[in-house]
Amino acid sequence: MAYSATSTTLISSIATTTTKSMASPFSKNITLPNSFFGTRKSFQSRVPRSISLNRGSRSRNTFVVKASSELPLVGNIAPDFEAEAVFDQEFINVKLSDYIGKKYVILFFYPLDFTFVCPTEITAFSDRHEEFEQINTEVLGVSVDSVFSHLAWVQTDRKSGGLGDLKYPLISDVTKSISKSYGVLIPDQGVALRGLFIIDKEGVIQHSTINNLAIGRSVDETKRTLQALQYVQENPDEVCPAGWKPGEKSMKPDPKLSKDYFAAI
Repeated sequence: MAYSATSTTLISSIATTTTKSMASPFSKNITLPNSFFGTRKSFQSRVPRSISLNRGSRSRNTFVVKASSELPLVGNIAPDFEAEAVFDQEFINVKLSDYIGKKYVILFFYPLDFTFVCPTEITAFSDRHEEFEQINTEVLGVSVDSVFSHLAWVQTDRKSGGLGDLKYPLISDVTKSISKSYGVLIPDQGVALRGLFIIDKEGVIQHSTINNLAIGRSVDETKRTLQALQYVQENPDEVCPAGWKPGEKSMKPDPKLSKDYFAAI
């Protein structure tokens, strides 16, 4: 493989990267922002715009997203990066552009180590990593935690909320530059939304999905979307209808020829 937070304290046990903190990384309690139990707080976007879910005078949480004035990432070259990561309980360097011309990449962001939804996603991708290898794809996980935090989490048993050994790298984005370049950083909390990007072998982002903090992602749907992408790239005169899976009938993007598909369903 080509490998060369704000009202409360996030994770006190990994607040520093000193040897002392590594000696007993789980000796203190973990407290998290209220946003981890539902929605993140809203913040002012570049283009003022919000979606309110209030009913009358009743106060309730709102799901507010950043209305970005930037171009969408899908269809554009993926922002390159080089960063330190943990793989096989070692510190390595990962450079995204090293995969260009070689592999597809599943790049997914998660908020923080030692949390709740995150380990379920991370281990799910690891348990099925071989399936992605078989379709020439690498998986890369990213969070704003340090490599020391990543390592401590990997060295923690799954039954204790840890990850155990993983089959792909966990990248450290302590500068938050990667999260920002992919449009998933929550500035007022300093963590990333659950963004996932499928990048093809030419380095182009062909799919993205971004979930709020409390909502986990599906490995099945990620793989299905990736396989649909690979199919249409190999068969440029065809498109994949809703829910398409390998072996199912595709469609011709033509007013007349598409009737063959609709006649068969």
